[in-house]
Amino acid sequence: MTVTQHRTEDELAALAERAGSDLEDASPLEILTWAAETFGKRFCVTSSMEDAVVAHLAARAFPGVDVVFLDTGYHFPETIGTRDAVEAVMDVNVITLTPRQTVAEQDAEYGPKLHDRDPDLCCALRKVKPLEEGLAGYDAWATGLRRDESPTRADTPVVGWDARRRKVKIAPIARWTQDDVDAYVAEHGVLINPLLADGYASVGCAPCTRRVLAGEDARAGRWAGRDKTECGLHG
Repeated sequence: MTVTQHRTEDELAALAERAGSDLEDASPLEILTWAAETFGKRFCVTSSMEDAVVAHLAARAFPGVDVVFLDTGYHFPETIGTRDAVEAVMDVNVITLTPRQTVAEQDAEYGPKLHDRDPDLCCALRKVKPLEEGLAGYDAWATGLRRDESPTRADTPVVGWDARRRKVKIAPIARWTQDDVDAYVAEHGVLINPLLADGYASVGCAPCTRRVLAGEDARAGRWAGRDKTECGLHG
């Protein structure tokens, strides 16, 4: 599938606003089919490899779709293993992005364990900047954000305008609950990160992720003990 049309930023923003309204009640597969037909190769999926649900859905709508993964240098081995398995068994094109500096180079410039002293800067260097560079050739990208994950994500549109990156941002499973995700995984045998069966409800970089406790929301294990709730990729 190839879409050669190049749209201006104003056209993309208007398109996102219309689609956000028109597709609010659409299924994830319908939303991703729209994205594939609208943007073709200028559309990609981003995945943290917490699970491969959105990548699996996108591959059904757009076989061979680009799946962009950020290798921060701090991932759990299970996360890298999930990425490798996704690449091996799914009809997707996995693209791994890396920061400009290795962890050792960052430590040399900023001091060791920047994630403990200034997690916002660490995320900016190892996540936000590489993603901005990696998305340069796309008009639209899809994420696995869900409204039920945390209060900061409660208003996530299924299709919206990412003003910072000037791209259409698609959250095809925004309306899903964890039960919906679990049901899809079970029905289709979708790959999931083994850490999800080991007490982790949300999987990020190893130094900044812990298991969640009973009654905590899914994001409570990220940057525990800090006011920080997001890495900066999503606001």
